[in-house]
Amino acid sequence: MKRGCICKITPNMATRFTKVIAGGLSLGVGAYVTTWVISNDGKGNVVSAEAAVDKKRVRPTRHLPTRAEQLQSLKKDSFDILIVGGGATGSGCALDAVTRGLKTALVEADDFASGTSSRSTKLIHGGVRYLQTAILRLDFEQYRMVKEALSERSNLLTVAPHLAHPLPIMLPVYTWWQIPYFWFGIKVYDLVAGSKCVKSSYYLSKKNALELFPMLKKDELCGAIVYYDGQHNDSRMNITLALSATRHGATVANHVEVTSLIKGKELGPNGQPKIVGAHVKDRLSGEEWDVRAKCVVNATGPFTDSLRQMDDPSVKTICSPSAGVHIVLPGYYSPDQMGLLDPATSDGRVIFFLPWEKQTIAGTTDSPCDVTHHPAPTEDDILFILDEIKHYLNPDIEVRRGDVLSAWSGIRPLVSDPNKADTQSLARNHIVHASPGGLITIAGGKWTTYRSMASETIDAAIKACNLNPVHKESQTEGLFLEGAHNWSPTMYIRLVQDFGLECEVAQHLSTSYGDRAFAVAKLAALTGKRWPIIGKKLHPEFPYIDAEVRYAVKEYACTAVDVIARRLRLAFLNVQAAQEALPGIIDILAEELKWSEKEKKLQHEKAIHFLNTEMGHNVNRASQDRIPINLTKEEVQTYRKRFQAIDQERKGYVSINDIRRSMEAVTKEPLSDDDLLVELHQFFGDPSQVQLEDYLQRFGEKVTGEQLHEILRELDTNMNGQVELDEYLQMMSAIKSGHLSHSRFARMAEMEEEHVEKERLRGKISVERSGGGL
Repeated sequence: MKRGCICKITPNMATRFTKVIAGGLSLGVGAYVTTWVISNDGKGNVVSAEAAVDKKRVRPTRHLPTRAEQLQSLKKDSFDILIVGGGATGSGCALDAVTRGLKTALVEADDFASGTSSRSTKLIHGGVRYLQTAILRLDFEQYRMVKEALSERSNLLTVAPHLAHPLPIMLPVYTWWQIPYFWFGIKVYDLVAGSKCVKSSYYLSKKNALELFPMLKKDELCGAIVYYDGQHNDSRMNITLALSATRHGATVANHVEVTSLIKGKELGPNGQPKIVGAHVKDRLSGEEWDVRAKCVVNATGPFTDSLRQMDDPSVKTICSPSAGVHIVLPGYYSPDQMGLLDPATSDGRVIFFLPWEKQTIAGTTDSPCDVTHHPAPTEDDILFILDEIKHYLNPDIEVRRGDVLSAWSGIRPLVSDPNKADTQSLARNHIVHASPGGLITIAGGKWTTYRSMASETIDAAIKACNLNPVHKESQTEGLFLEGAHNWSPTMYIRLVQDFGLECEVAQHLSTSYGDRAFAVAKLAALTGKRWPIIGKKLHPEFPYIDAEVRYAVKEYACTAVDVIARRLRLAFLNVQAAQEALPGIIDILAEELKWSEKEKKLQHEKAIHFLNTEMGHNVNRASQDRIPINLTKEEVQTYRKRFQAIDQERKGYVSINDIRRSMEAVTKEPLSDDDLLVELHQFFGDPSQVQLEDYLQRFGEKVTGEQLHEILRELDTNMNGQVELDEYLQMMSAIKSGHLSHSRFARMAEMEEEHVEKERLRGKISVERSGGGL
């Protein structure tokens, strides 16, 4: 019998189905769930049976159109619905609309998930604090919001199991009376989730809590409560939503901006012309055209008011933006599979401390901000989070400013409801509003509830704009997303066996692309090594490979930032590593997108600017500059000696040529493989996955000018192309005070000093050889 077929069983075949009660029997077959409807004659004898496949779990057969094909569709086709905004909500609306049978288009001014949707806490949660408020204030609306979110949490874990997984979160308790209070609250959280509870919460003694989370402060700890929520890769999830909508027939295009709305001759209830489409501009080519649609949905997040004012310039603003900053710390700050929540910070805001992609995320702040396309973290926000972390971590752990690998700010669009007379109070959840001109606005909410928000939005659009869908009800509950259909937790083993991928790389591809990982692996280049056979790493410390950059183009990546920030998560995980991997990524993109040398240089400049501003690289550098030099006299003498070892001409500064000469001299030392790996360990900090060949390529004859400039830029604070002694001493002070974890230049200076000393000793005549005298 073929999977997915409809079968009928004759009475002669009934003997194969003995003792079957009439009704339904569900059997999992591969990626499908087959439901057998069995009929009997009332005596236990099977008369007939039919098998039907759950269509929500069957992969759509449509191929992914290229971006050029998508743009062509936008130019020539008319649509039932045009969605503006490619974040979680907008992409969710596109998927909801197209699966109802509406001809759907979506445009995004930047990239999918380029705004708040890629800058979240990475949690899929109901909201423990919301439930606490609902209970204490007997707030039924807040309770309904939590219940809806918990239901959506379960759905998201089901439809994208490769991107989302349950995560235990520890709630440390430092006073005995709080144990029953927190335990009761978390048990109610489980109870509200009902059958969709991920896993049951439980209590941990002090001893067991410290075994699971040894970094916790020991002295005052009484115990801990552990509960479960979900965690996901937010930008990958967002892109998956957009791709899923495309697979089902939607036209989606990033880097296409709406510049104005088109009004038709038909008038609305108050005499205002109805919206019949939008004028758009391709921000990459500069080309402009009209997109015709019966309905336009505003899903632009923090930019909600700008599109509403295109519809009606006199409309009052409803968005009150709030900035939430997160930082990324090394993975050793938290256990691999245990998060932590601090419910009592100094400003009343919950602080999360979560493992993510083998690093640790800490956040978040909540402060009013301006609406901007380029939100940036501030030093005060970063220091606030670090200070809060110190309160619950063991004093033996030195929380250092230099351990911040990346930092970002996301704008949360808190909104007031234009449907109500009182527009001063902010809505707790989200709002859906239909303007007299027919603009449907969805604003507010959170990542977890994107699907229910989208369903409510499309319901409103159908009603307000008289649309005629094939299905009146939403079809997205239980609908598998791109990559989920044939995925299993052990799928990565096939990638290792069939393609010769490194195990860590295979696991990463499996959890990032689901069953599409095989399509990615087919694009991987040969390594030229015995193992792994394919998959050249973009950076030695991360499992990202060359094939992902090529596949990113198929996922509509158009710029270097699209790749390092959203297709790969390198910019969010380690801003320095992203900068180091950038030239190689741009080279691959240039092959795929036919970039000129001028375009490659422009892409590099834009990506560096993104890393410096939006990913917190400049903030860290600026904080180092403010540190007073606090070195002892002996330390200053040591560092001056190392500096002069590189500045052999005694110019008073180190240039790019000095760095090149020093590196070439050091790498010509006759070291064994083991010695080289030790040097690698000291230089990179965490070289567990770095191969000897990577070291030789970086420090041997193949070292590139760009890599040399990267080392120079670590210290060149005044950007004059030279490193002076005071800049070097400033950096060593930053390392000593913990504002900087390590420096390649510092390690190179140390190695150069050792090299000079060896050369000096080599030049001396041995006393033993000379016989003790003349």
